This record gives sequence, structure tokens and C-alpha cells, in this order.
Amino acid sequence: MYAKEAKEKLRGSIAPIVTPFMKDFSIDYPTLEKLINWHINSGTHAISVTGTTGEPSSLSVEERVSVMEKAYKAIDGRVPFVPGTGSTNHDETIYLTQKAQEIGADAALVIVPYYNKPSQHALYKHFKAVHDAVDIPIIIYNIPGRTATNLHVETLARLNEDCANIIGVKESNKDFEHVNRVLLNCGRDFLLYSGIELLCFPMLAIGGAGHISATANIMPDKVAEIYNAWNKGDVQRAQELHYELMPLNDVLFKDTNPAPLKAALGMMGAIHPVLRLPMDLPTEDLQREIRRVLHDYVDLPEHVIPSK
Repeated sequence: MYAKEAKEKLRGSIAPIVTPFMKDFSIDYPTLEKLINWHINSGTHAISVTGTTGEPSSLSVEERVSVMEKAYKAIDGRVPFVPGTGSTNHDETIYLTQKAQEIGADAALVIVPYYNKPSQHALYKHFKAVHDAVDIPIIIYNIPGRTATNLHVETLARLNEDCANIIGVKESNKDFEHVNRVLLNCGRDFLLYSGIELLCFPMLAIGGAGHISATANIMPDKVAEIYNAWNKGDVQRAQELHYELMPLNDVLFKDTNPAPLKAALGMMGAIHPVLRLPMDLPTEDLQREIRRVLHDYVDLPEHVIPSK
């Protein structure tokens, strides 16, 4: 998929799917396929794996490639595929992005390197080098709360000007003034996605292309419908969904994502609620709160997959 085509097709709810594990911590590939089919049947517009919600730092490089391969095969061309390929290691990021291209991904989601706290000049050089190493479109992922580095609008605008295949950014950025300035400086055709659940609806109002929301793992139909309603001009319906999902959004982020999310999916019987250390399930008190909130959204089975 080339940049122009990607800018037309990569709109709506791009669901960042969890990486399901078996109780022995191996990757549960059959469940990954079931989750992908459920999302597509629920109206999700595109699929992403191995982003923050997919626990990439808990996976080996080989496992990340394997998850991308299995996901691509399961999607089977039904919706666009945008895997996360970023890392704190520059060469690893290029390798994973090249692998995504080889596999057949429609675009790559590349995170701002975490822990290192690179300068803006270094970030420009990093993303420019990744861009030059592949031909597929790139969506930059800016999440300063987890990377400790904010990609400045000026740096993003420079990358947009110099790199034809950098087509957008996922902004997990609570600074709404910042995200407004992204489109002002990068152009209204630049793809701006919300990675903050409570900003999915507001981001559409300023010209956003959609959202990459962890909550889509629980309510894929309604997260997708926010975009569909807005796109049809039904502002009231989009607004209603925004407020309807707010309690669920809130509880899913009372601990580090995807811990509450995996607990919730376990309660739904969708996955084994397993994370790899240093990540772990939330406290029992928070799990009780998650279950209470979840009851308002889905019918929970009487018996669910135990965590141990």
C-alpha cells in the first residue's frame, strides 16, 4: 500500500490487539486468530499487533516476527494490517519494519524510542533512517507517558516534509493543544490518530483520521461505531458512544495497560488472563472493580478461564 492509498484506507478504528498467552506463557496463536476474526466481524477497520497493548517488550524479536506473520495470515486481506515495529534499539526497529514489509503489512506503527530519551535531532535521524530503509507507509507513535520523550510538533513537521512515506502519527498525548498543532503544521491530510481513549471522539472533531484504542479489545463494535457515526455526520451518536464508554475506559487504565485489559478479557472467557513478568494482573481489589464495570457492557460467562 503506497502513501496516497494508505491515507485513504487507514481511517477509523485500528484495533491494537493483545498478545494472548497460554498458562505456560507461550504465545496462544489459535486465540490470536479468534480475536482477529472477532474484530473483523465486529466492524474494526484495521488490525495492529505488537504495539503497546501487545506487550512487545515482553516478546523476543523472533516472537514479534512470528506474531506479525500469524496475524497477517489470519487477516487474509480483509482489513489493513498495521503492526507495531518500534523498539528502543535502532537496528532492531529497522529489522522489524523491514520484516513487516516482507510479510505484507500495509503500514508500520513505529514508536518513539523509550528509555534512551533521545534529542529531537536524534529522533529526526532515527525516523528518517527507518523511513529510508523500507517502502511501506509509516505511522509514528508518540506516547510520552511511557517513553519519557515527547516528539515535538516541529520535528514531526520536518519528518513529514522530508519523508514521503511518513503518513501519520498516533498521539497518546494528553496535551490537546499539541495534537491540534500537529494538523496545523503537518497539513490536514496528515493522518492523526488518538491513542488516548477519552480523546477518540474529540480528535475526530479537529480532523483526526481515527483512533488506536485499547478499549477496542473489549468493545470493538462500539469503538468502531464512534468513527462510523462521525463519518456519517451523526455527531450526537458519536458523542453518546463517547460518554457510554467512559467508565470502561477509566477502569481499564487504573493500572498499566494491558494488565486490566487482559484481566477483563479473561473474565469474558476470551483469553487466558496471563502476562509475562515484569507485567502482571491487577490487584484483586481492582479486578473486582473491573468485573463490576464490565457487567454493564457485556454478559460475563459464569465460568471463565482462571488466571492460574
